[in-house]
Amino acid sequence: MYLSTRIKYSPVQAQKVVQSLSGFLRPSTPSWQRQYHDESFGFRKRKEYVFPDYTEAQLENRHRNAPLLRYVDSMRTHGHRAARIDPLDLIHREEVGALNPARYGLVDPNQKYNVDGILWTKPIEGKTIDRAGSKEEWWTLKEIERHLRSVYIGRIAHEYMHSPSKTERLWFSHLLESESLPSSAESRLLSTFDHDQKRHIHGLLARSEVFDNFLQLKFPNLKRYGLEGGESMLPALDSLFASASEAGVEHIILAMPHRGRLNLLTGLLEYSPAGMFHKVRGGSELPEEYGGEGDVLSHLISSPVLDYGHSRPVKVSLLPNPSHLEAVNPVALGKTRAKQFSLLKTSPENCTLGDKAMCVQLHGDASFTGQGIVMEGLGLSNLPHFTSGGSVHVVVDNNIGYTTPASNARSSLYCSDVGKMINAPVLHVNGDHPEDVVRAMEIAFKYRQYFRKDIIVDLLVYRRCHNELDLPNLTSPLMYEKINSRRSVPQLYEQKLIAEQALTEKDITDLRSSYKAHLESELAKTPSYEPTQTVLGGRWSSMVWPTGKDADFNPKTGVEIDTLKKVGEASVQVPGGFSVHPKLQRHVKSRLQSISTGSGVDWATAEALAFGSLMLEGCDVRISGQDVGRGTFSHRHAMLVDQTTEGVVVPLNDELKADGKLELANSSLSEMAVLGFEYGASWERPNLLPIWEAQFGDFFNGAQVIIDTYVSSSESKWLMQSGLVIALPHGLDGAGPEHSSSRIERFLQLTNDRYESDGHPANVNMHVVFPTTPAQYFHLLRRQIRRNFRKPLAIASPKSLLRLSAAASSLSDMQPGTSFQPVLADPLVDPSEVQRVVLLSGKLYYELIKERKDRGLDDKVAFIRIEELSPFPFEELGEVLQKYTNAEEWYYVQEEPRNQGAYLHVNARIGGVLEKVGVLERLVYVGRKESALPAPGIGKLYKQQQQEIMDATFRGL
Repeated sequence: MYLSTRIKYSPVQAQKVVQSLSGFLRPSTPSWQRQYHDESFGFRKRKEYVFPDYTEAQLENRHRNAPLLRYVDSMRTHGHRAARIDPLDLIHREEVGALNPARYGLVDPNQKYNVDGILWTKPIEGKTIDRAGSKEEWWTLKEIERHLRSVYIGRIAHEYMHSPSKTERLWFSHLLESESLPSSAESRLLSTFDHDQKRHIHGLLARSEVFDNFLQLKFPNLKRYGLEGGESMLPALDSLFASASEAGVEHIILAMPHRGRLNLLTGLLEYSPAGMFHKVRGGSELPEEYGGEGDVLSHLISSPVLDYGHSRPVKVSLLPNPSHLEAVNPVALGKTRAKQFSLLKTSPENCTLGDKAMCVQLHGDASFTGQGIVMEGLGLSNLPHFTSGGSVHVVVDNNIGYTTPASNARSSLYCSDVGKMINAPVLHVNGDHPEDVVRAMEIAFKYRQYFRKDIIVDLLVYRRCHNELDLPNLTSPLMYEKINSRRSVPQLYEQKLIAEQALTEKDITDLRSSYKAHLESELAKTPSYEPTQTVLGGRWSSMVWPTGKDADFNPKTGVEIDTLKKVGEASVQVPGGFSVHPKLQRHVKSRLQSISTGSGVDWATAEALAFGSLMLEGCDVRISGQDVGRGTFSHRHAMLVDQTTEGVVVPLNDELKADGKLELANSSLSEMAVLGFEYGASWERPNLLPIWEAQFGDFFNGAQVIIDTYVSSSESKWLMQSGLVIALPHGLDGAGPEHSSSRIERFLQLTNDRYESDGHPANVNMHVVFPTTPAQYFHLLRRQIRRNFRKPLAIASPKSLLRLSAAASSLSDMQPGTSFQPVLADPLVDPSEVQRVVLLSGKLYYELIKERKDRGLDDKVAFIRIEELSPFPFEELGEVLQKYTNAEEWYYVQEEPRNQGAYLHVNARIGGVLEKVGVLERLVYVGRKESALPAPGIGKLYKQQQQEIMDATFRGL
């Protein structure tokens, strides 16, 4: 924030003004946001930014030379518009009037100005400028202009002046203009490259080009999404990995799309070229014994440990990703944060997120602009329960998306402009100049390390073609005329190094020939190649593969009554002096009463008992979503807010004192990014119970891509297990088309559930359940952790049942010897007296048993609840149904329309069970007719339809 030339301040007054503005703009506690005191587990105070402010003399000089200050700031703000960042020189660049010093009355090139406090200069005559004090330094206008143009109008363009943080703006101007920072702990930027460094950069570029040419020669019909034109991506990442290793980062989680993926895998990430050629020729990337179905070539993964010669090597994990561009971003964020979860439990408060793990995301320019998941992911970057210490984003910017030119692909000047929603700085760099690319990556990493926030590097390159079977000049003839007439990036760099005598022609020929020979050798190994993959290493070493003989599908989930009581009491205890909302006293009293009597345990209490008992066993729990601390239906209250201070406590953490921790992550209003985040966390830690709770069941459809491409298919595609729980409040209750249905039919359609039983436990891709009692929910949550393998779990969770007394459980339903029951028989009838057996799932059960009692038909109708829909419980259902020897009619009832709900999934399967137990009658469907809506929006129509279901269920009895 700078002083106006129209206001006359004394130096002391000016200093006070700047100090007041500095307090307003402190990035650690932005005062333009209302501060909510949620410092519960998982929260870490943002790093404090220490940076020297202007001295009084500098403020006076800025005031005295206001025209010069305006000119310098204009160069910092608008220099990017004139920078030489486009390798094809196709981006229209007009004359930027703001960069002309004459606009500010600066016309004499030989006029000298004191630049202290206005321009941060390089050391002069071997003496470093004293930043802490004030020192006059006189430069001519010509020298000032030359220096600013060398910094801001080169092959790197810097956008940072949009930041509301004065500290960040000062940091950048110091670093860029003087190539140093005030802190002695910061090393200077690498201003020159020695011959070894240049040869290393060249090796990465040249091998990438040889690799693409080799694939084109050997497999001319292969879509490989080569890196031609964007080869500078490899030295960019190599530089970033090296900087991270030197800084002590031990884990890098890398997310990227398809372009250049094969080059990165073989060029940097130590993926076997023989394995890649094996895949190209139709082989599997997965060991046969796991039964996976695999994925396409451009989704291959690798997790090497790279040694850059520092004290500790760095592990780089390239995540598997779907073809839905950018969907991998939040998955990478979640996995990165989960790597640091144990630090949140054990490290001192001054331990900063991002010290040991870093997320790196690669993007394409069209997808970075066009995909909403990018905005959602950026929105998580600085949230207290989602930040992982800052991500480095690299946009491989082709200025075209398949056949769509940039003018049709975005409404903004740059593809990176979406990052300005979080005030992320942007470095645009010309990909034709690899050394400038490396320099930009150094700056990006320094920023990330200092501020632990996201930064974007916009790497402007070009693309020979979208894929190798494409003819891009059909739609972009002028662009591709220019591309086809120019030398490649590696060849241009070779020219430069030959001129600098860093390389010879023989060096180049030998390197290229050697790498081509290596690829030929790897290709020759293809016929005998056998894929290997460690699927259960590291933190997963205690897990087993679900098809193995040691897999435990039904572990013990019951808990001692004394332990349950201890957890239940702790879950509503608060420290002395803590002011609980008066209306929550009833919540506390009700819970303590149910724990004391052992009966009337509601859903929220059962959930707390599951969480707390797992925490006592050393497991961590994380539940995220909109309003999860309180609960959408004001039922959970796992997080309590002091009514006088807005301070927060989580009683299960504060009072239980368990080894495990509960993290309550009230999220942004995002579904896709938050679900992806929790899914990524589930990949990292098998001893974490990660839960994403939708505000209403149908909210998941905003995250359908994550469910389709990750949750339902990762085990089969990539051999990746996940214990994610998706809780979806479900139930028709007159609320209208939205907020009624969790679209359970979609989840069931995505399962690979079998249609007939072979007598063995089914290895389904995910479990889909519809529990009707708190005890069932308790056992489901504990089963997720107690099993020795992991499966995603989708729960059609309750709304109206949350406080329904008829749906309550007792502590005895959760004691040792009890477990989740996939099928619940009717406890109120004598099977030998029953004439009609009704099978169903969900909360409709409670409406039907009430209707049955009102009609006096308790001895004629039995209601059998199918609690687990996938895997379908063939044996358990058969054992129950065979008891009804005198039944004459067999119904399936649901409140959802016939084309929705579970009916289409269970119909044939129930029919097979009935046939097996000797029932020849046809299963009769009762429920709403086919509909385009999950539920009607007219109240009278809803009640009429609901009554028709009741009448049809009991008709003829």
